[in-house]
Amino acid sequence: MNKVLMIATLMCAAWSAHADVQMNGLFTDHMVLQRDMPVAVFGTAEPGETVTVTFTGQSKTTAADKDGRWSVTLDAMKASTNSAAMTIDGKNKVTLNDIVIGDVWVCGGQSNMAMGLSGCDRPEDIQTAEIPLLRQFHSPGLVANHQVTNTKGAWVVCSPQSAAGFTAAGFHFGRRLHQETGIPIGLIKVAWSATAIEPWISTAGLAAIPELAKDKELLDQKIAAYVDVLAGMPPKLDAYVAEARKAISGNTELPTPIDFPVYPIGGSGPAGWHCLYNGMIHPLVNFAIKGVIWYQGESNGSEGDSYFQKKRALIGGWRQAWNQGDFPFYFVQLASFGDPKQFMSPSSDNGWPKLRMAQNKTLTLPHTGMAVAIDLADNSPGNRDPIHPKNKKEVGERLALWALAKDYGKKDLVYSGPLYKEMKIEGDKVRITFDHIGSGLTVATKKDYEPIVKEPQGKLQRFAIAGEDKKWVWANAVIDGETVLCSSPEIPKPVAVRYAFAQNPDGCNLYNNEGLPASPFRTDEW
Repeated sequence: MNKVLMIATLMCAAWSAHADVQMNGLFTDHMVLQRDMPVAVFGTAEPGETVTVTFTGQSKTTAADKDGRWSVTLDAMKASTNSAAMTIDGKNKVTLNDIVIGDVWVCGGQSNMAMGLSGCDRPEDIQTAEIPLLRQFHSPGLVANHQVTNTKGAWVVCSPQSAAGFTAAGFHFGRRLHQETGIPIGLIKVAWSATAIEPWISTAGLAAIPELAKDKELLDQKIAAYVDVLAGMPPKLDAYVAEARKAISGNTELPTPIDFPVYPIGGSGPAGWHCLYNGMIHPLVNFAIKGVIWYQGESNGSEGDSYFQKKRALIGGWRQAWNQGDFPFYFVQLASFGDPKQFMSPSSDNGWPKLRMAQNKTLTLPHTGMAVAIDLADNSPGNRDPIHPKNKKEVGERLALWALAKDYGKKDLVYSGPLYKEMKIEGDKVRITFDHIGSGLTVATKKDYEPIVKEPQGKLQRFAIAGEDKKWVWANAVIDGETVLCSSPEIPKPVAVRYAFAQNPDGCNLYNNEGLPASPFRTDEW
């Protein structure tokens, strides 16, 4: 009887906890709500329980469904820097304080987005980060094989005490937007180090891209094989440990270490399609947002068109899930990485250049933008972590330029460096034209956080030219008005040009006068 009573008591306690009106984990003190569009507010309560949400003069009432879920939609609100409280009334009452209305941006990707301000080399950014209208919600890492609807976390106001944990790229992006507009900015940090793009793609996004069907089938097979091999490791480990102990006790040579299987997709983060979308992105999709900034690609190596197709699946799937149309999606092109001495041949195409081309191609999708970061790598011998450029200030601000121009009405702003447009063969020369030349092209160098140094008499570097034999040589490249003219005495009949086409094209030096670097490009499809 005591056991039955105990079980009944526990069941009652569990039901009581469920019956309390509760908010989805996105709704906490200090949150930022999206301006200028209807805003859903949602959570759980006892099935059938009446729930009323009151905020800034609005009052919306609903009843929880049979599963205990409820949702109301607040009318669109204008941006407001005045903090306000929200009350949620049912059988109990919940009050959320210090809420502002502005723009909410999702900050996604792998370690270069996860990297906090504490990982950069500008302590002054933390020391001066008293920005009460810049706020961050850090969505915890969660791998899931089904779509999760709730998350955990808390909104944090930016201050010298909290800024170290802000995504560095997101911080500089949000700070620039707030400085330019005065609008409160909310950042939702959803990043996981070393992750490939596949786990971030929704099932619907993947299904919409028939070009990826074979990729998914092949990867699923590789993951299944990986799991099988992993399952067989314990006996091998036990045998190795036994042999190693025997060798140590007998003072003999240790056995050969066991090779563990490698993840079937790049990086060492969660493998498999959809698992991070399910656990980290899907819980957000009912929360109104302004757009997304994205920094990822390192773990997908040198993929070309397949990465572009995956990017289509990612962006399309997220936009479908949020059902807010083609919201802005701005991303960072991969910076330089690796020993530049390994990539000094004009025919170098190993490493990441093909992935950068896929990122360029992503600009063909509506309402996308790309921050070029090819000039931000630290190639100094003492840099022990070159894959993570510490200059996230310019990464974030270059992303912000796209948003300011496209979403905040800054019409006369130069927001991109030169992007390849077309080529024209003129005898033994090739003329390259660009979009986004700003007030003109220039040869320049850049160091750390300093503005570019123009070199009007300097020589353009890292342009290569080839004929029909597909043999590349370094080109003589000169700025000619608003174009670049390329030639070589070794190539009398040129057919193709490349620029900065290497994993680390150290020395590339084409900019516009506004200080934004040209993106690497190729005119061939070899």
